[in-house]
Amino acid sequence: MTARDPFSDRTQHGLRRFRTGEGLRCLLCRLHDAGEDAWTHDPVAAELMQYTRDKYATLARRHDLDPWEAVTAAFHVMRAKSTREAADPWGVITHAVRITCIYEERAQGLLCSVNQARRAHVSKFHDPDRFTARAHPIVDDHPVLAAIEERYSNAKSEPDNTSTPVLAAVERAIQLLVLLGWPAEVARGGVEQICDALIRHGARHTALEVLRRDKQVRALLDIPSTSWNALLWVMLGKPEPMYAATNLGRGVLMRLLIGETVSLLLRDDALVEALVLASPGVGR
Repeated sequence: MTARDPFSDRTQHGLRRFRTGEGLRCLLCRLHDAGEDAWTHDPVAAELMQYTRDKYATLARRHDLDPWEAVTAAFHVMRAKSTREAADPWGVITHAVRITCIYEERAQGLLCSVNQARRAHVSKFHDPDRFTARAHPIVDDHPVLAAIEERYSNAKSEPDNTSTPVLAAVERAIQLLVLLGWPAEVARGGVEQICDALIRHGARHTALEVLRRDKQVRALLDIPSTSWNALLWVMLGKPEPMYAATNLGRGVLMRLLIGETVSLLLRDDALVEALVLASPGVGR
């Protein structure tokens, strides 16, 4: 008499057999041997996914995630050979789902990919926040900004601006971009990302390199690489020593901080041309 596959029937007992470690191992081996389509058409696989959702729903909500995101993480682990051969398959899956939920939540807070959030040099940073929503002035975050604030604290502001020189420079940079055809949300998001990188890294050339390589920020702003790179060079300036005393080397943010106005920047033909041509949508 041929041995009967415990998953061949559709009884409640047969569908629930995977709740045990050994039962899950048998199911995963059978699905692996049946090929890729087995996960799509096998009724027991569908029941397993529903059970997995219920099993990890609380864990997912604890990290502000949808339960099906935990199921996705579990699905990838279930297909691994190491899971099928583990002494406790459910233990391996639970551990992997827990780790994925932790880094998924961290990635959402940092506005980056899960792979980036897993890296220690990225996850150590605090979640980004808007300048307008800060509990304390931005100049408290870095001595460079504090020095600028002290130097220009007695400078005369424009009549329509009562904010600090640093915040005024940020708002004027955004205004300049909008006047030259940049969408307001993209202009604000891009300038704030640049300022946040300056605060975190201190050195301008370091911030520029980090931002230039960060594809996640560009994806969040939904702009092409040409627009993003042009924005970085224009806002931060060229860090090479030969440009140090020129407008190309200072960059828009520094020029605004040392007293130049938006009206004066608009008279810089090279600057205007660079920003207009780099505006998202131009050439698409």
